Amino acid sequence: MSGDPQQTLGALLARLEVRERQIAVEAEAAHEQMAQLAALLDGLAQAAEHITITRKTLLELPDETPSAPATPTPALPDVPAYQQIMAVFAEADAPLRARNVCEAMDLDLVPNNINNVCIKLKRLTRRGILDETEQGLFTRPRP
Repeated sequence: MSGDPQQTLGALLARLEVRERQIAVEAEAAHEQMAQLAALLDGLAQAAEHITITRKTLLELPDETPSAPATPTPALPDVPAYQQIMAVFAEADAPLRARNVCEAMDLDLVPNNINNVCIKLKRLTRRGILDETEQGLFTRPRP
């Protein structure tokens, strides 16, 4: 190296100072981004909590529909498979999917069996014997 060692050291110190300022600016920007993300997460958590509370409140509301005269229960098709399906729902304490019904009926979990059970569940839904609470999720109607 040629030249005065002090100039070389001074130039090195100046470059280090510039880099130190760059890092400080980048760190400050990262802190600001983290603060924004934290605020976003807090907002999402609060929204999720509000939805949970609303859902629980709605589930606890009494059924205010006037009691209609008792309607006869729709007739169940006279096929053993439907009898087995209804036996599964009689023991169920939660809504079921076609796959769950197949498992309870000890059927092989192959697409053909699952699709056949799903078709039967939809048929029972059309007849008013079951309710489809969500896409593919079936339960007995509430009285």
